[in-house]
Amino acid sequence: MSIRDDETQTGLATRAIRADGYGGLSLQRCTLVETEGPDPGRIHPISKSRVVIGKSPDCDVTIPDVTVSRQHFEIVNEGGRYLIKDLGSTNGTELDGAPVREAYLRPGAVIKAGEVVFRFRTEYDPVHITPSERESFGGMIGRSVAIREVFALLEKVAPTEATVLLMGETGTGKGAAVHALHEFSKREKGPLVVVDCGAVAKSLIESELFGHVKGAFTGASSSRVGAIESSTGGTLFIDELDDLPLELQPKLLRAFEERVFVRLGSNQPVKFDARVVAASKKDLALEVASGRFREDLYYRLSVVIIRMPPLRERPEDIPLLFDRFAGKPGQFEKLAPAVRERWLNHSWPGNVRELRNAVERSLALDEDGLTGGPPGVLGVRQDHPTGSLVPDYSMPFKEAKEKLLDVFEREYVKRLMLRSSGGIAGAARTAGIDRKHLYNLLEKHGLGRPSRRGTGVSGISGVGSRPKGGSSPKDKK
Repeated sequence: MSIRDDETQTGLATRAIRADGYGGLSLQRCTLVETEGPDPGRIHPISKSRVVIGKSPDCDVTIPDVTVSRQHFEIVNEGGRYLIKDLGSTNGTELDGAPVREAYLRPGAVIKAGEVVFRFRTEYDPVHITPSERESFGGMIGRSVAIREVFALLEKVAPTEATVLLMGETGTGKGAAVHALHEFSKREKGPLVVVDCGAVAKSLIESELFGHVKGAFTGASSSRVGAIESSTGGTLFIDELDDLPLELQPKLLRAFEERVFVRLGSNQPVKFDARVVAASKKDLALEVASGRFREDLYYRLSVVIIRMPPLRERPEDIPLLFDRFAGKPGQFEKLAPAVRERWLNHSWPGNVRELRNAVERSLALDEDGLTGGPPGVLGVRQDHPTGSLVPDYSMPFKEAKEKLLDVFEREYVKRLMLRSSGGIAGAARTAGIDRKHLYNLLEKHGLGRPSRRGTGVSGISGVGSRPKGGSSPKDKK
C-alpha cells in the first residue's frame, strides 16, 4: 500500500519511527479522549479525513448530551495538520480554554463542546514495510536491508506532499535523501532551497528563513527574500533543525501551519507553497523531553520520520560505496584481504562522508586510507600523551567542526568509562548526561555493546561492574 493509498483510506499520514532493529515503522493515529461527559474515558478515533462531532446519530462521533449541538464541531485532516472548526453550535467550542471558530490542533489539546470535554491525543500503530528491490534511489546506493527499507519509504513518500523529518548521525546521507525526495516529487521542476541552521549565525537565522525589509535591523541596507519565500513551488529543506533557536520556533510553526509568514521588519503577510523537509542529527523526541525543542513544532514536522542508518549498521554496503567513490567497479576487491577486513570492521563515526574521504585519501596516497594519513588529517594525535585533537583547517568549516566533535566524543566517552565506577549509571552521573544518551554515544562510536542492566560495557578494557562494597576481586585475595 502506498502512502497516498493509505491517506485515501484512513485520512492519516504515515509517520515512520525507527525502533530497535529494522522495520520500526508506525502509523500515526489520532483520537479524541472523552474526559468529561456522558462516557468519561471513551476513546473516539479520528479515522477519516473529516470527522463531525455532535449529538445527531448521523455524526461520525455521537455525544448524547443536551449541551452539545446536533453538529457541534468537526476535525479536518489537512495533509497532517488537524483543523478544528465550530459548526455554528449553540454553546460554542473552546480550545485550551479559549473560544474558537477554527484553529489547528496540537497533541494534548483540550476541546470543550458545551459541557463535554475531550483531549486530542496521538498514538502510533506499528506497520511493516518491505525493503525495496532496487539498490539505488536518487544519488544513494546500497544493498543492505537497512538502506533498502529507507529506499522503499522514500519511494512511497516522494510523490506525496507529506512533510518529512530525516533523523540520523552526521554523514549518513540526509542531504542525498532530500535531493532524492525532491527529484521524485511533483515539485521536481521547482527550486530546492536549503537552510543550514548550524552554519548560520543565530542572529541571522530569522532573516535567512523569512527575509527582511530595508531598515529592519542595523546593516539591512536593502530588502532580502528569505528561503521560505524562495522555495515556493518547490521544496524547502531545513538542515540541522536541532540548532534552530527556541525563541524562533513558534514563528516557524505558524508559517508551516498557516502557509503565511511575515518578513522581518514588515507587517505584510506573504503566502508560500512548498513541500517541507527537515533534518536533525539529534533525537528530537529527547530534545522535546529536555525542553530544548518545542513539542508542537516537532509534531508538525514529524508527519513522516525517516531514520538514516549509520554505516556501522550496514557494513555490507561498504564495498559498493568504495567502488562508487573510487569511480570504478571492483576496486574494493583489489585491496589486500587484511585491508578489506579493516575497512569492514571500522566503526565509521563519520559514516558515509568519512568513507568518501578515506577512499579519496587511499587513492591519493596509494595506502590503506584508514591508517596514517597526510599531516593535519583530523584525529587524535597518537604522539601526544593527552591525545589532543588536531583539526584539519583545509576542510570546510562545518565538516571540520563535525569531525572534531566526533573525535572528541569518542575520546571523552572512552576515558569516561575507564575512570568511572558504578557502570553506565555512574558514568552518566559523572558526565552530567542522560544514561540513554550515553548508551547512544557508546553505540555510535563502537566502544562496546552497552549492558542494559546498567552494570557496565563490554568491549572497553577495564570497564564493568565492581562487587558491592567497592572492592575488586584482587582485593579479596
